[in-house]
Amino acid sequence: MESPDNQFLIEVGHRLRQARLARGLNLHELARLTGISAPALSLIETGKRDLRLTTLSRIAAALRLPLPALLESEPAPGPAKTAPSHDDKGYDLGDYR
Repeated sequence: MESPDNQFLIEVGHRLRQARLARGLNLHELARLTGISAPALSLIETGKRDLRLTTLSRIAAALRLPLPALLESEPAPGPAKTAPSHDDKGYDLGDYR
């Protein structure tokens, strides 16, 4: 049986993965945006790695989510359904290659 701490890590990791996929990012792209390695992100998403709050904050910022969206049991919101504005530039991964 999973401990409450392990179950929490699994749930947070699942929400993180769902938010990443909803934004069309793969692990390597999110790694470039956050400065966290893809293998480390994979361990976080599967609940096998406990992470610091500062790390989770970097991930939330890269996913353009408020930090509570990854911690709360509500599903993380997907991309906005409205038409993109001229200010919405999407993800610029060019600086991270």
